[in-house]
Amino acid sequence: MNLFRIVFSVLALSAALLAQEGAPTKSSFYPVSVWYSGGKARAPMLEEVNGESARLWKGDLLKIRGLGFNTVRTWVEWNAGEPREGEYHLENLDLLLRLADEVGLKVIVQVYVDSAPEWMGAKYPEGRYAAQDGLPIPSQAAPGFCFDNKNVRKAVLAFFQEVARHAEKGKAFYGWDLWSEPAALNWARVGYKSEPMFCYCPASMERFRDWLQMKYGTLEKLNVAWHRTFTDWKQVEPPRYGTILTYTDFMDWRVYYGYKLAEDLKMRNDAVKAIDVTHVTTSHAPNPSPMDRTLADPYDPTDDFLMKDSVDYFGTSFYPKLTAVEHNWKLERRVLAMDLTAAMTGGRGFYVGELQSGFGVHGTTIGSEVTASDLELWTWGMVSRGARAINYYAFYPMNAGYESGGYGMVQLDGTLTERSRSAGETAKKIAANADLLLQAKPKQAEAAIVFSPLVPLLGGYDEENTRNAMHKALAGYHRMFFERNLPVEVLSSRELAGRDLQKYKLIVLPYPLMMTNDEAAALKTYVENGGRLFVEARPGWVNEDGHAQGAVPGFGWTEMLGVRESSIDPGKQIEVKWGAQEFTGTSFAEHFSVLDDKAKVMAKFADGTPAGYEHAYGKGSAILLGTFAGQSDEAKPVAMHPLGGILAKWAGLTEPALKAPALVELREMDGKKGRFVFFFNHGEKAAKVEFAEELERSANVREIMIGETRKVEGKRFAVKTEVPALGVRIYRIDF
Repeated sequence: MNLFRIVFSVLALSAALLAQEGAPTKSSFYPVSVWYSGGKARAPMLEEVNGESARLWKGDLLKIRGLGFNTVRTWVEWNAGEPREGEYHLENLDLLLRLADEVGLKVIVQVYVDSAPEWMGAKYPEGRYAAQDGLPIPSQAAPGFCFDNKNVRKAVLAFFQEVARHAEKGKAFYGWDLWSEPAALNWARVGYKSEPMFCYCPASMERFRDWLQMKYGTLEKLNVAWHRTFTDWKQVEPPRYGTILTYTDFMDWRVYYGYKLAEDLKMRNDAVKAIDVTHVTTSHAPNPSPMDRTLADPYDPTDDFLMKDSVDYFGTSFYPKLTAVEHNWKLERRVLAMDLTAAMTGGRGFYVGELQSGFGVHGTTIGSEVTASDLELWTWGMVSRGARAINYYAFYPMNAGYESGGYGMVQLDGTLTERSRSAGETAKKIAANADLLLQAKPKQAEAAIVFSPLVPLLGGYDEENTRNAMHKALAGYHRMFFERNLPVEVLSSRELAGRDLQKYKLIVLPYPLMMTNDEAAALKTYVENGGRLFVEARPGWVNEDGHAQGAVPGFGWTEMLGVRESSIDPGKQIEVKWGAQEFTGTSFAEHFSVLDDKAKVMAKFADGTPAGYEHAYGKGSAILLGTFAGQSDEAKPVAMHPLGGILAKWAGLTEPALKAPALVELREMDGKKGRFVFFFNHGEKAAKVEFAEELERSANVREIMIGETRKVEGKRFAVKTEVPALGVRIYRIDF
């Protein structure tokens, strides 16, 4: 077992124990909140408590409760909470907890330590962040100080524990968010430095050396991997730029940072749990997680697949209309973000830490209006994928900073809006069905797509072409299944070993240029045991150290695939003909030498040479396509892309008995005592929908949006309905 799997296993075990001790897995309470911390101050800033605060804040809380929300999400901030060492000011938190209890609201507490008090920098100047040049970066409250420094870490964790001592006493207190949008450096972009990457302070370099010693054991093994001649561990430092030599140093540096951030979150979790073992702990990844963020990101090299194991529930921010209109997320991007959040959090459920509730603002850039229909579709979309809490950002619009005037559910003067009333009604419906929602999970997918967090590192420090290629490939294939209403799960390449892959009829491996031994072995066993694997061009070109393999396909896959690469032709648009169907790939046209006559030609390039082969291996079969179809479909989307239909038929995926227009999305959740069937109409016109499926036993059915009830005769659930434009219909089925 390699180091990555050892660390991952430890984190996973810790998360499982935490879930047993503290996560409210059997509770029927489903938090639906708005961000509010007393008055109109924007997070993470706080309004000063005065003689009028209790009356005014209680009025706001009554308004929030009256709309239908059952929770508020408040925050505490280190800069204001400990302005002088050991002198804590948590009056805002104490007052809000008391008032929330009086009006019948629960409270989730967000802790901010990324805005730090000035005394930290004065007492521990060595705790400042540093980029590649090693020069300390002054903190302007944000970004604070580096958690790798032991003195900074001790002070940060002490603040968490002081907050815990206050919060756990409150009757209204429900749980924690321990890190809003984790990153290597939060809330700042150091524009006066060229291409900065973090962190290179002495403590960070020491912690990296410790990790390397754990991975390699000896300096001699590190020298071989990095092609260096170190004679002392003190000489070892993170890479600051790329060279023509091996880029294993860059791989180690960024992979380490993914594990480091997960460990940092777990330290916060452990500090709070030492005081408060009862309440749920959470954290949420930044927008636009997780489509654009990679381990190669200089500010945000997080890996959500790892972060999920550091708290009871991990989750995400969700801002589909963040700022400029031209950047609004299209439907396919929104549903991909939802599905990836569900997948990356391991099917255990997740928290939507921030869900956009008002139009975006960035300086003078104004975003599109957020409508009541938006909030309904976004909220129920997250619920249908296993969300265990929804937190709308925010109740009041921002009142300071470059986001002033944006993201509010109500007007800054407190005037309610249509979307605030609609969101409150949604909150009521969620609460009314929380008993089954919290027990149900998204219907098991028959198909899966493998996502590799390592591939964006391919090529090293100076390589840009691979940074988002994996994400684009994933997006293209996800679209192919989504448009056919075929559920698909996303698997981390680093989590394949030990998983039950045989429950999937089909696994798609996009952009497989970099692979690990564990990944290759797990997928080979999957095929051997009867699975169907579809692979894109050049699988296993390099290993997880960035070193080329002796043959392509690598890792001994020539036996499984029955062919070997003979040559490649680069190209931006590669035409492929698959039977009567035609589509395009991109980047490469890979040509093959046949090693086994049983390898069957499935597709051809425009020049008539074979583009893809199917080869039986063990009880299963694998197809290798010599180009990248996923990226091509993401760049130039093709409605009902033919490859999606080809793969679904090849693997025997179960098509839903659904008759509906193209923009109707079907989602299902299954539980021991019932299930939910969701119909989302993303179109501008009302949609007639027909759907039927067999149930385990007879059941009672209620449509929860309009209250329609019926009893299922026998075991067949069949419905004919009309879903309003940009609307939702949800059927609750109780056994």
